[in-house]
Amino acid sequence: MVTRFFNAQRVQAAVPMIDAVADELLDGARGQLESTGGCDLFPSFAQVLPCRVLMELLGVQGIAPATLIRWSDAALELFWGRNPLQRQLEPAALVADFHQWLTGTVRSGTAPAESFIGALARHRLPDGRPLDVETAVAACFFVLIAGQSTTGQLIATVLRRALAEPGMWARLAGEEGLAEAWVEEILRREPPVTTWRRVTAQATRLGGVRLPARAPLLLMLMGSGSDPEIFPEPERMCLRRPNVRHHLAFGAGRHRCPGASLARTEAAVALRAAARGLPHIQPATGAPEPPMLDLLSFRAPLRLVVERMPLCSSSCGHQGC
Repeated sequence: MVTRFFNAQRVQAAVPMIDAVADELLDGARGQLESTGGCDLFPSFAQVLPCRVLMELLGVQGIAPATLIRWSDAALELFWGRNPLQRQLEPAALVADFHQWLTGTVRSGTAPAESFIGALARHRLPDGRPLDVETAVAACFFVLIAGQSTTGQLIATVLRRALAEPGMWARLAGEEGLAEAWVEEILRREPPVTTWRRVTAQATRLGGVRLPARAPLLLMLMGSGSDPEIFPEPERMCLRRPNVRHHLAFGAGRHRCPGASLARTEAAVALRAAARGLPHIQPATGAPEPPMLDLLSFRAPLRLVVERMPLCSSSCGHQGC
């Protein structure tokens, strides 16, 4: 049901809304650049855009995006972090608040009929019974986390790498298909979800190693995009590779991420909108390497500090000539 809801048609229909939210957030970033000369695009743009988009699609109202982001970050830390027991208590409390709020939201019956929560309320099981509240809440819980946090991480990496690539930023606003091609190469090389956990369904042999049934595995998804047998010159950013989607950034088969189309679309819209709306920016001069989210399965920059390009030294007075 989740896969059906986030289908290509609905994602395409959401593009004008995604574009509008992106432009609104970039207005704020532009104001900060004009007043201070610098801005961190991670908390002001990359992180909040997917949260706002999901709030629209799920039919979530009456809560600040900052609260949803805080709850989602707490869930990632709790489930994929390596913290001592005492440190786990704080994110556990936030995750409990998140779950309780979601339960109240699903039970309230106030979500728009065309929203995801509305679709869950209409859904019927094979025997005709409605979907139970606990299952509906679980679906919303993981859709909000996966569709918010990982997409924000992807957008941050996409923007960071595009700003660092000579000549790329100026091309992105107007060159058709370039943003989508750039996003796909980032997914191949630096996906936000770097590993994933699985268990063997039955005894098997993998890479010459005999594994019993129910053996826990950690799959290195990020490595799939750098396999030279699949991708010639894997270390090179090569736009429009014919087989570029043969990576595992979104998993595969029945376990493929149901939000893959939405994540790709949001990242491309965000990249194009940022290049169009902030044409004269560059990575902040002398800024240190950004702190990284470094959890078991997630890795992405937590800061994206940019500044206005200096004025041209010639008489034209333009920026970035």
